[in-house]
Parts: sequence; structure tokens; C-alpha cells
Amino acid sequence: MTPGARVAAAIGILDAVADGQPAEQALTRWARASRFAGSSDRAAVRDHVFDVLRRRRSVAARGGGSTGRALMTGLLREMGVDPAELFTGEGHAPAPLSATELSSGAEPASFAEHWNLPDWLVPLFQESLGDKAGAAAAALMDRAPVSLRVNTRLTTVSDAAAALAEEGIQTRQPRAFPGALLVTEGARRIRGSKAYTGGHVELQDAASQCNCLRSPACAALSRLLRWRRRKIARTGSRHRARSVRA
Repeated sequence: MTPGARVAAAIGILDAVADGQPAEQALTRWARASRFAGSSDRAAVRDHVFDVLRRRRSVAARGGGSTGRALMTGLLREMGVDPAELFTGEGHAPAPLSATELSSGAEPASFAEHWNLPDWLVPLFQESLGDKAGAAAAALMDRAPVSLRVNTRLTTVSDAAAALAEEGIQTRQPRAFPGALLVTEGARRIRGSKAYTGGHVELQDAASQCNCLRSPACAALSRLLRWRRRKIARTGSRHRARSVRA
């Protein structure tokens, strides 16, 4: 698929979402009806759709409307891409923008539009986060980072990172989360990787891992598991000793 065809597909899916279809359902229906689309095409269209949904207010302002065409126009403008380069009408690209569409749209005029938040949430956001409110809102406009929990009973963090790197998945280890890896490249390859299918890593939010480590209940559970392993080891040693004496 050409970049223009991907935009056209995203427009159709966004219109379906506006009519009441859940985004995942609309994407699945499009994919099943578009067998010609490769995995990279499906990923690109999905990214377009969810980029719009995360930034709906700002892209609607820049696109001058809430139709699929307007939203994708606004998204391209927000990304610094001239929509006319993709709205060409050639092949499967969307039809060229009309004079009205070209003149429509403006920069977001309020915090709510800039931050892609409901109007009622903005004052609560500012009250709670203070001067960090803008940065927090900006973080919500992008895809959340993918984080992994390393199963340290099967491997080490460094060995897991090396195994993932061999399959094109780049990671880094955050200082605050000793058993976690943050994926910086190749997130879509995780599901088919040997480290994932072999149980060496699993998807788990890094903040959840941090909270678990800090939880008294988690600490108590860790002590219980260590005690159980030692007991099993001692029991096994006594059993082997009895077998030797016999």
C-alpha cells in the first residue's frame, strides 16, 4: 500500500468509529476485507487510527472538522506533513482536498484542545500536577512505552536483553526497576520472539512492577517463597541422605 492508500484506509476506519463501531472492531473488519494489506500496512493504518484517537481534539481543530478526512488532515498537519502530498486522488489515495478543506482548520485555541482533554478535566489536571500538567498531557498523546518483566527464575536481565536484541528487539534497563526492560525498538516482534514464547519475559507495565516491589505484601510473599524453596531443598537433602544410608 502507498502512504496515500494507508491514509485513505484510516479515514474509512475513523468514519466507522464515528458511527459507533469500537476501534478494534473497525480495524479487524478492515483487515479481513483487505487481504492485500501486508503486516507493515496494517501496522501503519493502526498507528494512524490510534494517533488520531489519542489526539482527537487537537487534530480536529487543525483539520477543521470531525470527519475521517478532517481528522487525518489535522493529524498530518500536526506531524508537519502537507496533506496535499497524500490527498492526491491517485490510485487508492484519498481525493484531493477541496478549497474549503484547504482553508479550514486552525491551531488549538485552549488548553483542552492543546492537551486533548475534556474541558472539565483541565482544571483538575492543573490543580493536581501544577507545572507538570502540560508534560503529563503530552505523554498521554503518544503510545505508552512497552515494558517487559524478566522471569529471573529462568534467565538474567542481561541475557534476556541479549536474546531479544538477536531478534531485532532493542531494550534498556531502567534503574528504578531491576527486573524490567523497556522496549525502545521492535515492540511488534515481541509476540513471536523466543524469549517471550519461552517464558523468559512477559508483558508487564514497569510502574506495576515498581509498585509490587514496594508493596509489603509482595515483600512478605517473596520471603514466603524463599522459605518454601529452602524447605524443599532441605527435605530433598534429607531424602537423599536416607536413600544413601539404606
